[in-house]
Amino acid sequence: MSGVLGFSQKQIDANNNSWWSYSGTHKISDKVSLFTLYSWRRNDFVKNWQQSLARIGVNYKLSDNFTVTPGYDWVVTFPYGKQPTAVQFTEHRIFEQFILKNKVNRVYFTHRYRFEQRFLENASLNSNNQKVVDGFRLRQRARYRLTLTMPLNHKTMEDNTLFLTIFDEVFLNFGKGTANNPLDQNWISAALGWKFNSKMNVKMGYQNQFIIKGNGINMERNHTFTVAIGYNFDFSKN
Repeated sequence: MSGVLGFSQKQIDANNNSWWSYSGTHKISDKVSLFTLYSWRRNDFVKNWQQSLARIGVNYKLSDNFTVTPGYDWVVTFPYGKQPTAVQFTEHRIFEQFILKNKVNRVYFTHRYRFEQRFLENASLNSNNQKVVDGFRLRQRARYRLTLTMPLNHKTMEDNTLFLTIFDEVFLNFGKGTANNPLDQNWISAALGWKFNSKMNVKMGYQNQFIIKGNGINMERNHTFTVAIGYNFDFSKN
């Protein structure tokens, strides 16, 4: 009972956000491709900044169903919402990713495992209300995402296919500085998409982003409208 009462005392606030993203997998050879992503993340729908995230990685396809990717993220997080950070800060993130795929009947399953080494600015405001950066702190995180994708107007994901995609992703902190919030975030998302062809697709949907802050007390439940455009270039033909 004490645990239930303790949870009820935690501060959970809600925000309405929108994320607008572009991503692409650009083939270099039969086994190697370049992965790129930019995500423009806004608070109060589109009024204020929430976060800016740019990502680049190199995919190596070990088989048709298994891909490994080392990569880098450049992330800027802004004060936003009902629990704003004291100051805007930058994060440099190195990650290692493994993707496993399989198909059952007409449903495509994607398992994504990611490990992140996060270098976050120690940023604060001085007496003149100016940003001061005192080095970086290292935090480590593991993520797992399960995605289900099902074509709706065809039996397979071919050209001109309407599809439904659903995923759940959990974020787990580990190592130094994670005593208060080993569970960092959980994302649940559902979207409808249209695959034009092997090069281009677009998705629109809803994501529930649940965040536990570093003190283990403050939390956010962000209701997020998502739009994602994917476009792939094939550089191997050149």
